Order: sequence, then C-alpha cells, then structure tokens
Amino acid sequence: MGVPTHAEWRKVEGYDYDDLIYEKKYFGTGGVARMTINRPDKLNSFTGATIRHMWECVYDINADPSIGVVILTGMGDKAFCTGGDVGVEAEGELEDAIFISCNSLLVACKKPIIAVVKGWCVGGGNHMAYCCDFTIAADNARFAQNGPRVGSPASGWPIQYAIRVLGAKKAREMWMLCRRYGAQEAVEMGLANVVVPLDKVDDEVDKWCSEILEKSPTCIQVLKASFDEEFNYMRWDVPMALQRKIFPSFMRSEEQQEAQKAFFEKREPQFLRFREKDYEEYLRTRTKVIVK
Repeated sequence: MGVPTHAEWRKVEGYDYDDLIYEKKYFGTGGVARMTINRPDKLNSFTGATIRHMWECVYDINADPSIGVVILTGMGDKAFCTGGDVGVEAEGELEDAIFISCNSLLVACKKPIIAVVKGWCVGGGNHMAYCCDFTIAADNARFAQNGPRVGSPASGWPIQYAIRVLGAKKAREMWMLCRRYGAQEAVEMGLANVVVPLDKVDDEVDKWCSEILEKSPTCIQVLKASFDEEFNYMRWDVPMALQRKIFPSFMRSEEQQEAQKAFFEKREPQFLRFREKDYEEYLRTRTKVIVK
C-alpha cells in the first residue's frame, strides 16, 4: 500500500480541535506533521486543553512511521506563542504542571521538531521554542521572557536548560530582566538557527524538512534521543519543590495579583510597597550577628 503521497497540508482525521490544528503532508522522502496553535485572538497563548491536545498529536506522530519531522508554529504572523493564557492563569486554572508538560512533550516526541516563529515568542512560547530541536525565525520575530513582569514564577528545567542554549549570563539576563530580542539577535544568542524574511519562511521550512527527510530516519531518531538525554540529568522537580518550600505564599498573594492586574490594566506594576512591607518586618525582627 505504501505511505501517503499528498504534497499539500491535510488535517488529520479525528483531531478536530478549536485551539490546535494538526496536519500532515508528504515529500518524496517522507512525511511532515504540523501542529499550529490556533488562538490568534489571544496571541496563541495556550491553556491546559491546548497542551493536552498537543500531547495527543505527539502520540500519533510517534506511532506514524511515515513522519520524519515535525513543525510547531502559531496561527498568523503576529505571534508564535505567548505562553500560558494569563487570564486563565489568574483564575488559578493553569498550574505549574502544565508549564512543565509543555516542554516535556517536545522531549517525548521521537521525531525532530522545528519551531517556526513569526511575531511574538514570549514566556512559555519562548522556552517551548528553544527546547525544540531547531528554530526558524521570520524577520518580525521577537523573543522574550515575561515571568517577573506578570507575577508568573516559572521554574524547573526549562530555566536551567536556557543556560545550555544561551550561557549562564545571557540566560539570567533574559529571564530576570525580561528584555526583548529581535530575530537577528536571537540567532546570535542561540535562540534561533536562522532568520529569513517573513514571506520566505515557508520555503525555508520546506528546505529544512527536506534535508532532514533525506537522512536515515533511525539515525535521526537516535541523535534526537541522544541530545534529549541531557534533560534527564536536570531534576525539574527539585527547583519546583524549592519554589514551593521557600515561597509557598507567593501564589495568589497580593504581589502576584498586583502583577497580573497591572498587566490587564496596561500599566507598570507597583512592587515597591511589597519591598517596604517586607523591610518593615525586617527592621522589627532583625537581630545583630556577632562575628568572632
């Protein structure tokens, strides 16, 4: 019977999601699967349902021997993904496990994944992109982390892995300062492999897919598994547990609520009052340390 041969994108039957479009197409040397986050009105931010749907697609990708490479992207040109939906997170419906899961599924996938970034690539979207095997950026791509700005304390191996991608100093800069980086700067930093004009992205993606599909599929899977093995040396549960131990009261605190409220009101958050409150407590309880 052979493998399918259609060269245009077709939706995969049985995967009829509103928030995710799952498609496949075939070159002469093999197939490509594409997952497109379909929430453009929310800048392709994800919910727990979105991540669960991606997991279901990854299971199918792993089971389909005709697929040799995967594309992960966002609908439209304004955003690849802007991470977890802040509105859902503010309601307490997006838990830490979802953030970890959004990266773990990339490692669980046996086929190499190309992140195709157009527009904003922020927060969970950014670390999903740099955890992919390759990243192709359009010239309008913008990369950033936003956690300390919006009161979202991401933690675990996605942060640790940023050191492997960027180096310790640049990783801390990106995560702690929440700066924004253009496409060319992202290539220079190691966040992306290549930057191309927006209207040339699809051609560039086809080129990369073709190059991968021309290679031994088993060797490619072995190489991906070998690269991904380093994730096993990063105990993502340790920093997560550390966060809960040291800062158990942060979630749903006034400080976090101020960050989220400021985000929705499009203003700068007022964090100084929390420093002042903690400083008053420090003055009240401090003791003199005598060094002998």
